[in-house]
Amino acid sequence: MPVESKDEIAAVLEYDTIAVVGCSSTPGKAAHGVPKYMRRHGYDVIPVNPYADEIFGRTAYDSLADVDEAIDVVCLFRPSAEVADIVDAALERDEIEAIWTQLGIRDDGAADRAEAGGKTVVQDYCMKVQHRRLVA
Repeated sequence: MPVESKDEIAAVLEYDTIAVVGCSSTPGKAAHGVPKYMRRHGYDVIPVNPYADEIFGRTAYDSLADVDEAIDVVCLFRPSAEVADIVDAALERDEIEAIWTQLGIRDDGAADRAEAGGKTVVQDYCMKVQHRRLVA
């Protein structure tokens, strides 16, 4: 079952490197504000967006498989229907500790597979809101 307690959520927020799948390069978009906030609070944000070459002055990767850096947490800003494929890609990477789906995004079957694969899962929570509530 995905984590929901504040202690479990806070533990995920202790990781340093977040790959944001669906990271937007358009100011004002929801997927832009959260990574920007997380960067301001010391997180290493790796943008994953096949429609951008660069976001925040960093290379934007086409997929998780293309990321050549270590990832602690995968944060998803994609529709719930796309979560399963992204979770499958995350399960191919041993170093990923957690998968986080943003507010309004969930796939219980994919979450179950991720947990069975040893990943911590947070679903349907805004990372920025939870960081403000529990860490900042």
